Amino acid sequence: MATTTIKDIAKALGLSPATVSRALQDSHEIGEATKKKVKELATQLNYQPNPYASSLRKRKSNTIAVVLPEVADSFFSLAINGIEAVAKDKGYHVLIYLTHESLLREEAILSEFKSGRVDGLLISVSEETTSGTHIKKVIDEGMPVVFFDRECDDVPTTKIVTNDLESSYLATTHLIKQGCKKIVYLCISPSLSISKNRVNGFNKAIEENKLTHSGVVACDKHFDNNIELVKKILSGKNRPDGIIASVEKLTPVVYLACRDLRLSIPTDIKLVSFTNLQTSLILNPPLTTITQPAFKMGEKAATILFKHLDKKKAALQNETIVIASELFIRQSSAKK
Repeated sequence: MATTTIKDIAKALGLSPATVSRALQDSHEIGEATKKKVKELATQLNYQPNPYASSLRKRKSNTIAVVLPEVADSFFSLAINGIEAVAKDKGYHVLIYLTHESLLREEAILSEFKSGRVDGLLISVSEETTSGTHIKKVIDEGMPVVFFDRECDDVPTTKIVTNDLESSYLATTHLIKQGCKKIVYLCISPSLSISKNRVNGFNKAIEENKLTHSGVVACDKHFDNNIELVKKILSGKNRPDGIIASVEKLTPVVYLACRDLRLSIPTDIKLVSFTNLQTSLILNPPLTTITQPAFKMGEKAATILFKHLDKKKAALQNETIVIASELFIRQSSAKK
């Protein structure tokens, strides 16, 4: 069965499509008798309005984009939940785009938005993104952009982040208080601002406590390579007694490396990880974590974006909003 259109209703009633459209929108320009006649026929013909056509006429898509490096990390999954909670309340759709940590992919995705496919953008940049030139370009073309978690310092817009430097300092200080003298910080994606902040927090605690045998170890994207790297570190003469995993994906690396070497956590090695995994509670032993406020960060980023979309005059401020992470102490960092 063919779909009934405004033109069909207009033809049947001898009216113009514009008059029918305004009548269906209950415009004050149309008389009550005409409105009634149009609405009754629309009901009889089972007319269904096309929200996408309406959006195009208004140059509004009622859709926002969320650009992420990945979704395997529990942080981004929780952040999406926070974003969608706000978007649903506002009657908006959310399109998720993944860069897979590629700058070229990120640039290609943003170029697609020139067609007006989305009304606004929430973004957490890839590990290859060192400049925000491509993001500035979409802002200059009228697209409102809000960063969350991973951001570009050179892009003047609102950024929702957590206290990465302080959190890393807190994690390192905690291990020192637990008796650790040789602490290794496992790092990935060193070019990202959050990585730099976490390394700075670690180094600050190490320098304050004069732990000369501690340091930062660079890991790569490959799971098996990282296991071998950590096993090598843990098999050395100056084996560390504490490890900080800077990202969630390095947590199983440390557990598996210790298992293969028959090292006990926390007796031989104490461990703290940046992660939002709920399974941290049931690991053996349960994992001490720095847990980021992922849902709140996504929720806050979306709220600010929609405030701008609801009222165009409410310009996005060039500001950084910090929502604090939390240290949850469990058995993986317990004293002997």
